[in-house]
Amino acid sequence: MSNTQIILASGSHARQEMLKNAGVDFEISPANIDEESILSSMKKKNISINDISLKLAKKKSLSIKSDGKYIIGSDQILNLDNKLFSKAKNKQKAKEKLLEFSSKTHQLTSSVCVTKNNEIIWHATQSAHLKMKDLTEDFIDHYIDNAGDDIYNCVGCYALEKTGVRLFEEIKGDYFTILGMPLLPLLNFLEKEGLLS
Repeated sequence: MSNTQIILASGSHARQEMLKNAGVDFEISPANIDEESILSSMKKKNISINDISLKLAKKKSLSIKSDGKYIIGSDQILNLDNKLFSKAKNKQKAKEKLLEFSSKTHQLTSSVCVTKNNEIIWHATQSAHLKMKDLTEDFIDHYIDNAGDDIYNCVGCYALEKTGVRLFEEIKGDYFTILGMPLLPLLNFLEKEGLLS
């Protein structure tokens, strides 16, 4: 049994790496929620992007039994022209998505929520804006062929910390928010709670 007081309710490799690299001691217990149906329901109710992102982060965090530990839940929403996107399931869907993003600016909104004993004790939401280059079909095909299966784990079909950075003309916003979690506000909260050594 681990002595850590922190549980990350996510199977996301990027979020796990962020916390590991920051020296946070945590264990992993991925949340098991139906994101697609929750997202679909909220889209129909015309809920704001920030509220959708935060609600998903809260649901993930609250889905894990606490036992006095701090549970971190996080989620990210990609919005282009008021259209929300899900992860691509295959190469064709990834290509269609990247063609749609070409020459345009999309918004990534990431939320993080911390619960303890099934109560929300802290949360934060941040957004970033990313403008893609004018991408040709040949460039996209080459990118997808060389990027590997990682692109199917990212809502935008790119991992900014890898070759996905080459898709962009301009980026405005926090790097960690783009990777999927507002890390700096989270670390500040954990430090105030005495959870960082």
